[in-house]
Amino acid sequence: MSRATESERAQRVNSAFDLLARGHSLSEAAQVLTESFALSRRQAYRYLADAQALARPLPVAEPTIPVTIKVPGEVVRELRAYAQTSGRTMGEIVARALSAYLASARRHG
Repeated sequence: MSRATESERAQRVNSAFDLLARGHSLSEAAQVLTESFALSRRQAYRYLADAQALARPLPVAEPTIPVTIKVPGEVVRELRAYAQTSGRTMGEIVARALSAYLASARRHG
């Protein structure tokens, strides 16, 4: 069985959080999670333990989709250098830059 993505993990922890917030016992909540997400009982209890440590639900990130683009070599070198010094991924930097560009383009026609 494959590992859950960060988005899936956040959704499962949030479901566990919601079940506990609505007053379900750990046993009841584990049963619901097991059935809802096809989890083992052990994994359901791990999500419940994570949920118990939260003050509020986790933000759920939109899943990412790989895209292939061609970029000049110098831009790639600058991007890699910036990613390394900023601690962000190249994908995160490009996604933010594209979002900012598209928002600007919508405002200006």
